[in-house]
Amino acid sequence: MLTPERHQMILRILEDHQVATAGQLAEATSSSASTIRRDLIQLEQDNQLRRFHGGAERLRTKSEEVSVTDRADQYTQEKIMIARHAADHVQSGYCIYLDAGTTTYHMIDHLRENTIVVTNGLTLIERCVERGLQTYLIGGRVKNITKAMIGHGALNALNQYRFDQCFIGMNGLSLKDGMTTPDPEEALIKQTALQLSNERYVLADRSKFNKTSFARVANLAAAAIVTNSDDNVEHALTDYQDQTRIEVVTA
Repeated sequence: MLTPERHQMILRILEDHQVATAGQLAEATSSSASTIRRDLIQLEQDNQLRRFHGGAERLRTKSEEVSVTDRADQYTQEKIMIARHAADHVQSGYCIYLDAGTTTYHMIDHLRENTIVVTNGLTLIERCVERGLQTYLIGGRVKNITKAMIGHGALNALNQYRFDQCFIGMNGLSLKDGMTTPDPEEALIKQTALQLSNERYVLADRSKFNKTSFARVANLAAAAIVTNSDDNVEHALTDYQDQTRIEVVTA
């Protein structure tokens, strides 16, 4: 297979599946791992895709979002590791805010039974109730794609609470643009939760670094960032550590 044909096949796979591992691409194109690695480097340089350790993903517009169902199947092991580590920060009797998201969902199983949870995530409620946690769902408009409560109703309800800690998901983390997410209304909910919390954590796997979405939430210094380890040198965190505290989960 000629290089241009292989590149087109790689891009078609990413268009259909959003994300693919290097192994999947090698198998689909009958190519070696080293060939695929060179292809991904070239396609990223041509602004055709975004590489991450072990694979690549389709480039998205700054306002584009992935549904909560699709996100649940991406980076699952990394999210579980991050969630378990984040839950270790929650002390007995704490009142916490859990942002709508797939990583925050995985925190629920590791929280102490006397934790009080406030959330804007519809997908989190059932599991919180099953765990017997005292749980509050803020009101507002339901956003279909992320199953998050947003809008004036959600904002007004959220402002009634004060939190020991908040745990927020984020679509993009950038040295230049800080913390960002595609939807301005959802950005305002995240921003408010950060302001209402004594301790603030952003849960983000390494695919979120060096990305910028449409709506700005806060500076990097607004929260500690909990992320997973990754030996991809392009994702080195030294510069980020100059702006905020980074907690890297290795197991």
